[in-house]
Amino acid sequence: AGRPWGITSAFALWGAKVAGGLGVDVGSWAFWQMPGNAKALAAPVWEDVTSVMDVGIILGALLAAGLAGRFAPSLKIPARSLFAAVIGGLLLGYGSRLAYGCNIGAYFSGIASGSLHGWVWLVAAFIGNSVGVRLRPFFFAGERPQVALSGC
Repeated sequence: AGRPWGITSAFALWGAKVAGGLGVDVGSWAFWQMPGNAKALAAPVWEDVTSVMDVGIILGALLAAGLAGRFAPSLKIPARSLFAAVIGGLLLGYGSRLAYGCNIGAYFSGIASGSLHGWVWLVAAFIGNSVGVRLRPFFFAGERPQVALSGC
């Protein structure tokens, strides 16, 4: 890809494509006017290297779960767990865009390239995880939480 490894930029692109399809003029936003971002927004999703990689990660996770006999999707999700997943996902997504990546792009690639921001990310992630562990009993009282197989 010619840049450090990352996976969250595709989610911003997918969201922008959906919003654009619903009539929102995302092309006028400052973020999508930057040369690389404008090019990605104008091109089909399958031309974005990060999108292709993310689809591969998703399909690989599905395949691995299936081969391990652990693929068991269920729509019986307790309301508190669903609320926790939605809020947590939104916070993680927002945070990953602020940090220019998640644990892959901001932390791993940051530390590997000798950048201070990777270490700052580590401290912020530790604090966030500490808060999350303390809040977990509120969202998962009386049930066994599922383990996510995501990199971000």
